[in-house]
Amino acid sequence: MGHEGPYLQLRPLGGGREWDADPARLRPLGPAELLSARVADANARSRTGLGLGDIRGSPDTDRAEDRGQ
Repeated sequence: MGHEGPYLQLRPLGGGREWDADPARLRPLGPAELLSARVADANARSRTGLGLGDIRGSPDTDRAEDRGQ
């Protein structure tokens, strides 16, 4: 999140195009909204294969050269 003049520049959690938002009209996410956004992001990553490099045994980390073969 950044700012340009009197506006804040926001971007979706999963990336994408920024937009300008009036700070007076913003509010923090509630717990249910935050959980929903994080679950949606995790689901999108699981569908596209993003984030697999951190999981032991995933195709990205379980290559032959990593096993010493």
